[in-house]
Order: sequence, then C-alpha cells, then structure tokens
Amino acid sequence: MWRKAVSSIPYRPFSTENPTLYSFLQPSIFAFKPNEQSTQPQGSTNSKTKTLTQDQKNTLETTLEKSLLSQNTDEAWKSFKALTTCCSFPNKPLTNSLITHLSSLKDTQNLKRAFASVVFVIEKDPKLLSFETLSTLLSSMNFANTAAPAFALVKCMFKNRYFVPFGLWAHMLVDISRKSGSLVAFLRVFEECCRIAIDEKLNYLKPDLAACNAALECCCYELESVLDAEKVVATMTVLGVRPDESSFGFLSYLFALKGLEKKIDELENLMVEFGFSNKQVLYNSLIVGYVKSSKIDLVSGTILRSLREGNGKDLNFNDETYCQVVKGYLENGVMKSLASLIIEAQKLESSMLEVDKSVGYGIISACINLRLSDKAHSILDEMNAQGGSVGLGVYVPILKAYCKELRTAEATQLVMDISTSGLQLDAGMYDMLIEASMTSQDFPSAFTLFRDMRDARTHDLRGSYLTIMTGLMENQRPELMAAFLDEVVEDPRIEIITHDWNSIIHAFCKAGRLEDAQRTFRRMVFLQFEPNDQTYLSLINGYVTAEKYFSVLMLWNEIKWKISGGKEKGIKFDHNLVDAFLYALVKGGFFDAVMQVVEKSQEMKIFVDKWRYKQAFMEKHKKLKVSKLRRRSFRKMEALIAFKNWAGLNA
Repeated sequence: MWRKAVSSIPYRPFSTENPTLYSFLQPSIFAFKPNEQSTQPQGSTNSKTKTLTQDQKNTLETTLEKSLLSQNTDEAWKSFKALTTCCSFPNKPLTNSLITHLSSLKDTQNLKRAFASVVFVIEKDPKLLSFETLSTLLSSMNFANTAAPAFALVKCMFKNRYFVPFGLWAHMLVDISRKSGSLVAFLRVFEECCRIAIDEKLNYLKPDLAACNAALECCCYELESVLDAEKVVATMTVLGVRPDESSFGFLSYLFALKGLEKKIDELENLMVEFGFSNKQVLYNSLIVGYVKSSKIDLVSGTILRSLREGNGKDLNFNDETYCQVVKGYLENGVMKSLASLIIEAQKLESSMLEVDKSVGYGIISACINLRLSDKAHSILDEMNAQGGSVGLGVYVPILKAYCKELRTAEATQLVMDISTSGLQLDAGMYDMLIEASMTSQDFPSAFTLFRDMRDARTHDLRGSYLTIMTGLMENQRPELMAAFLDEVVEDPRIEIITHDWNSIIHAFCKAGRLEDAQRTFRRMVFLQFEPNDQTYLSLINGYVTAEKYFSVLMLWNEIKWKISGGKEKGIKFDHNLVDAFLYALVKGGFFDAVMQVVEKSQEMKIFVDKWRYKQAFMEKHKKLKVSKLRRRSFRKMEALIAFKNWAGLNA
C-alpha cells in the first residue's frame, strides 16, 4: 500500500456542476436587459464595446472608492459594473476591497455579487485578485453554507490555471462539505488538485494530512469503495504525506465492512512499521465495520483481543463505539450475548481498572444513551443467571436512568437486588433516588430506600431525611411525616430538632386536623423535645380557625408558668405570640387571661396594638353588659372592666 511507489494516478474527469449553483445565481446579476443579447450580431461584441477615457475611468474609480468608504454598497456595485461593462477594471487594491466588502456582508445578494466578481476577474485578469480575497469569500460561503458556488469557484480556479495555495481554501471546502452531509464533492476537488500538483510540480498545491484523511473518510464511509480508497493512499505516497492513526482507522473500517481480513493484517503490520503502538483507533473502526456488516462474532472477538493485547487496561473505546455494538447486537437479535461478552471481558480486565472504563460499564451506558434502560436491566439479569459478577458501577447508569425517567419503583427494586448481592450504594446515590421518588410522589419507594440506607449503616442520613420531610410537607401529608419521624426519632445518626415537630404540627393545624396536631404535640413533649414559640403559634392559629378558644386558654395556662420569673425555657415570648394569645382570648371572652397577657407584655416591654382587639371584642361581645356579669361572677366583671379600660372601650 503506502510502501509501493505510484508512478501515475488514474485521471477522473473533474466536474462539480450542480443545479443548486444556478438556483443560487438566479436571477443573474450580470444579466443582459431584455432582447439586449439577441439583438447583438455574432462576432460584433468587440466592435461595439464602449471604451472609457482615462478621466471617465478615474471618476468611476473615485466614486467606487467613496462608496466603499461610506458603506454605500449599491452605488459601489453600480460603479464596478460600469467599469467592467466597458472592459475595464478598478485598480487591484480597489477590486479586492470591493470583493472583500461584498463578502463581509454575508447576505445572499451580495454573496452572488462577490462570487460573480471573482469568477469574472479570474477569467479576465486574475492578477488583480489576491489570494486573501478569495479566501475571505470562501469563508463567507462556508458561513452561509452555500456549497455549490464554493465548488464552482474552485473549478473556475483550476480551469483558468489560477492556482491558490492549498491551505487557503481546502479546509473551508471540507467544512462546507460536512455541513452539506457529503464529502464526495470535496473528494473530486481533492483528486483534481493532486493531479495538478503532481503534473505541474506545484508544492503549494500539495494537500496536507487533514485533507487526505477527509478524502479517505469519503471513500471508506460514504462511497465504501476500496478502489477509491487505494487511489487516495497511492496519491499520499506520491506526495509524501505520512498517514496517522485516523488514516488507518478509516481503512480498517472499510476492510472490516468488506470482509478483507488479509488487508486488515497488512494494516496492522504497517502501523507497526510507521511506529504506531496504540491501536485503539484501529480497533474502534474494526468494531464499527464488523457491526455494520453483521459480523457479531468478530465484534466480540475484537473487543476481547484488544483487552488481551492491552493487558486488561482501559480500551479507550468511545461512547459511539459502544452504542454501535449495542445496536448491532440488538438488530441481530442477540442482546443476551452481550451478557456473555461482559463476563468474558471481566476475566481479562485488570483488577485496577476503574469501573467507568470497563466494557460492562460502556455497554450498559450505551443502552442508557440509546434509551434502552430495560434492555440494560435484562443484560444484568442475564449476567446473574449465567453466574457472572456484576460490579456496583455497572448498576449506576441504570439507576440514574430510572431516576431521570422517574421510574422510581423499578429503581427501588433494583436497589433491593443490589443490597441482596452484598453491594452497597453511597449516600449520594441514595439521596438522588430518594429525591426522584419524592418528586414523583412515590412515597413508599422513598421510605423503602431510606430504610435500606439505614440498614446499610450509612452515616450521612440527614440530607435524605430532610428531602423526605420537605417533600411530605409540600405535598401536605402530615400523617406520613408523623409516622416517618416516629420511625427514625431514636436513630442517633439523624439530628431531629423541635423544628421538625413544628412542621408536622403546623401541617396538621393547617389541614384542620387538630386532634392529630395535639397528639403530635403530646408525643413531642413525651420524647423531651421542648416546644417553642412556633409550636404554640401553630396550635393557637389552628384553634382560632376552629373557634376552639378554650384550648387556647389551656395553652396559656401551660405557657405562663414557663415564662414566669424571666425564664422563657426555649419560648420566645415576642409580639407575635402576644398578639396571637390576645386575639384568641378576646374572641373567647377570657378577659382575666387577656389581662394576664397584657400584664406580661407590659412587664417585658412588648408593644401591643389595641385596635385589633377592640375590633375583635366588638365583633364577638358587642352586646355583653357589665351588669349581667356582676350578678354571675364578680371576678369576671372586674376582668371585663379592666380590659375595656385598657382597650379604651368605656368612652
């Protein structure tokens, strides 16, 4: 192959004509006016061509230059057309400035103008055109993704023997070709350029390695032609272009696709001769070629062989390769064989190999990337059935996929299987699974996962605990919060604080479930968690909503001894708590307790807005008379009078 010198390269007629080019140029920007062309006798063009005096030419050039400076594109174009119609051109700097300006605008109309101008100049007076200007135009065409005119321009260059250094234009053609989805047009340009470079002995037209590889890629992946690929190789030999790993990779794909095992052996020997010791690109390409030709046995054979040769180290197969492997096995109906492949690979893989570099991880991840998480799970089940060892890292991609798809029940079952096999997930993975369960409102799975997390003796439980509590609070499930808290309250790894109990009590009160709130409150006190001001505020608000004012009185009797003597015992007796008690006790008509609260607020210098309580009194006790209370209870009468005096209601 590369060892053989090639004296001549078969000539292929060079043609890049494309109907797209004509649609790009229509309507022609150099079009004759109606009937203008047909009325001109054949052969009389030169005799009727108008010539310009030097003064007229100078005037048009001056106008052109000023128009470019003022960004008046249409006027500049008009001046250029006037000059060229009379077989005259602006000077070289001005010509290149115009074309560069038109190219920089990047709209289709001005790209047409720039293209037509360059073609016209190349055909009439190519010395006026600088290489950099042509490169600028091609760059704009690349940006605009206009393949047909770009290749037509190169054809015009070759036809008129206007040879521009290869590096100034070729790579832009490669980019344009890739955007259009085919490298075939570039391959034809490449062949013609190489022919000219060899025939004319023009070193600056010699393609570089990147261009040669693009041509090889086209031959191997698009055309799937061994003959075309060998011609490119022969050209590289003549031009002295040294191949790299990618060059061998393209050829190995093609030879694997065609079943040319002898040529593959030659390639491997050549790689050694060229000094390439890393064969991973070659193996990647062989695998893809074998997959496409449905040679599944050779796919597994190549993977295992690469492991043997690499002493079980990282294969460096990319994600695309593993995806191709999975697709190949799936299309051939042998997905279960992937389990056998992973088991055989495990036997060859080094014990020091990182999990995410293993064949098993690569195949399972590929299944996930292809949205085949069920297939991935089936592969693991098959491995277990065959007695294979499934490492924890291989499970991780499936668990992550289940989380992303919110298939939390399946994820939880898989976690149970993992735990049964003696493997243990880390806290981060549990947190992720529990969060996904709470997001999908799969509370049983969240509880099951948390229990498994506790049984696994995981130290950091606080994050998952808070995730569950927060999720239950947001979904208004206080009964589950209470049951969950009761289950974990004695676990020393979880720091439970008064706020956690308050959250449950608040949720029960908000839902009007006051008996459950009271039960939680009693449980909290029994377990020696000290209630605070937030605890009492939630209870008071719940009682007020249900108009259970006597219960508020009971709370006040409980709390007043806690704050006596200046010792608040965790309770912040502030304006909010004073306000809640006063409003509820006034509504309930417990004026003796009201004045106790007032006295305590004055003692602690807490500001009280009396208007709110006046309004509450008038709403609830407007018809209450002191004389009636005098006959019933002297003490109640005194409390009412004291309240009315304090609130300013006696006036």
